[in-house]
Formats: sequence, structure tokens, C-alpha cells
Amino acid sequence: MTATGEEVPAYPFGPADRLNVDAKLTELRGEQPVLRVSLPYGGDAWLVTRHADVRTVLADPRFSRAAAVGPDVPRTVAAGLPGTSMLSMDPPQHSRLRRPVAKVFTVRRVEELRPRAQEILDDLLDTMIAAGPPADLAKALTWSLPITVMCELLGVPINDRDRFTVWVDRLLIFSDPAQSAQAREHLNEYLAGLIAERRATPTGDLLSALVNIADEEDRLGDDDLISIGVSLLSAGHEATANQLGNFVYTLLNHPGLWQELIAEPGLIPGAVEELSRFISNSATAGFTRIATEDLELGGTTVRAGEAVVCELGVANRDPEVFDEPDVINIHRGSVPHVTFGHGVHHCLGAQLARMELRIVLETLVRRLPQLRLAAPVDELSWRTDRLIRGLHELPVSW
Repeated sequence: MTATGEEVPAYPFGPADRLNVDAKLTELRGEQPVLRVSLPYGGDAWLVTRHADVRTVLADPRFSRAAAVGPDVPRTVAAGLPGTSMLSMDPPQHSRLRRPVAKVFTVRRVEELRPRAQEILDDLLDTMIAAGPPADLAKALTWSLPITVMCELLGVPINDRDRFTVWVDRLLIFSDPAQSAQAREHLNEYLAGLIAERRATPTGDLLSALVNIADEEDRLGDDDLISIGVSLLSAGHEATANQLGNFVYTLLNHPGLWQELIAEPGLIPGAVEELSRFISNSATAGFTRIATEDLELGGTTVRAGEAVVCELGVANRDPEVFDEPDVINIHRGSVPHVTFGHGVHHCLGAQLARMELRIVLETLVRRLPQLRLAAPVDELSWRTDRLIRGLHELPVSW
């Protein structure tokens, strides 16, 4: 689709190194912010690294997600998302699915979840503290909290959560498309059954609310509801679980910042935004988009039919937008980062993620101010087969 015969550099330029931004990408942002690269699968694409250009690609409808569905599309992972995914749709199809979710997945509903999320967090922390140090914070807390909250939000019965968690975990393994596809099939079947139950016996969960809207407005079928459920799970569990661990890891490696939050917990909301900006949590450039017409982007002509991918982590370090971008400044104020995306595909679960990130930091600085890493940084093992960077284990003591 995008081959031109020109010799272009292969992307990625090197393996992901913990949470560090690739120095080559930083160099390109200043010198060639829109660069032709060869992706691991499907051919060539334009790699975009500057903040303003990334926001343009994410928001301009001429960069289509729906056109990026198919086996021959340039992409960074072995298998792209199916066309039934809300993340693979453009308006108006995307709007048809997103609008009902936005009606029930509101800031108010997220705030109503806060007391229950705090209870879950406290229970997890009580168990970890009772067992005594050292502990794996990833296993004890950062992976358990988001999936438990999401299961309760959707109404997944507690007895089903173990297998449900396994399917969600396998769904986002980009190095094994067959395992990922099998996990998606299991989730689709399970959610179809859950939707049928909610239609017969409504409860107060999010899935019941979506079923009610679907039946009242007669615009969403069960396949649509399943797509919404899988999209919420993939976005609302994996990213948040990894970021919780990434936040704690980063703060414990910056003890001055940790002490500042202990002394003044009111700084935590701002710290969450700054850490979201600073931490490059995507293992590769994001989902492919296809230009639907010729247009100019960062001084470069992108032709209709050509693929474009964006480096969000590099855009979040753009010195044209952020003073001293490579420094964590929790007093920065407004932080227009693109970690949660931008435009019509801005993450629906962003407010839920923010709430969970805030309560975890608030609780840890209050209950475990002596928290520290229990292993040398160089001995920690990082996940390399996921779209989102994160630790296999986060050993801590207190």
C-alpha cells in the first residue's frame, strides 16, 4: 500500500529500554518530525513525533482508523485490531458505539466508584502488609486493582474473574496473534452470555445500563455491546495496571519526589498528569491510520492511502510544548499530554484511570511512606510482548 521503492530505516530502531525514550526518536523529532519508516509488518509508514503533528493525526478525520483494518496494512504488531472493534472505526460508526458508553461512563459515575475502589485497594494492601515485606507490588496490588474494579463495573461475577482475567491478559499479547485471537473469542462468548443475562435480569452495573440503552434506542446489537465491552477491558485494564506499577517504580527512583508527595498529598493530582506525560508507556508507535486524501503534515506531503503512526511518548517530551521536558516537574500546572489520545478516540476510561492512579498514590504515601524498591533496578524484568510497557514484578519493602 505504501511501498515507494525508497530505502527507509526499519522501525523500531531498537528494543524498548525500560521506560526510557529512544534517543533516536528524540533526535528525529527535532530533525525529521515526519519520517518515512519500514514497519515490522505490512510495509512503510510515516512516523510522526512532534506534539502538534501527533495531535493533528489523532484528531483530523482525514487520518482514518477504519481504513487501517486488514492484513496488508503497515503496522507495528503482528495482527491488527478487527474491524468490529470500536478502536478500528471512524465516525459515524464509531460515534454510534461511543455515544451510549459516554452516557453511562461519566465523570459522576467514576466518582461514585471511588469509595468502592478505595475499599478494594485497602483490602489488597491489608493482605500485602499482613504478609510482611518484601512483596511484589505488581501481583499484590497494581494488577489486581484495575481488573477488580472493571469486573465490578461491568458486573462480572466474582467466581468468573480468574478466567476472565486470564483472557484479558492474553488478549493484548501482540507477539502471539493466535493466542490473542483465542482470548478474544473466549471474551466474546462470555460477554454474549452476560449480555443475555442482563437483558433477562437487569442489575445496576454498566453492562445493564448499556443493554437498556441498546434496547430503548434500537441502534446497538449484541455484537456492538460485545465490542464495547472488549474495548473497555483492553483499554481499562492493561494500560492502567502497567501505569500503576510504572508510577510507583518511577517515584521510588526519585526519592525527592516521593518525599514531596508524602509531605503534601494535595500535589498528587498534578503528579498523576505529569507522570502520565513523562513516562513513555507505549512499547511501539500507536495504531496505524491511513490518509484518505493528500495533505500536508509537518511540512511533508502525505499521499492518500499512505499509513501514519504516532510516537505519543516522544510527543509528550516536545520542548516546543513543555519546558525542560526530560525533567519530572509535578508543579508544572496544565499538562496537555497525549497519553490518553486526542480527538474522537480519546480514551473513554481516562477518568477511571486517573481516579485509580490517584487513590493508589494517595494511599501508599499515607500508609506506606517508607516504601522502597527491594531489588536493584538492573535486576527488574520488563514485559516485552505487550503494547504497554510494564514490569513483570515490582519487589518492594517498607
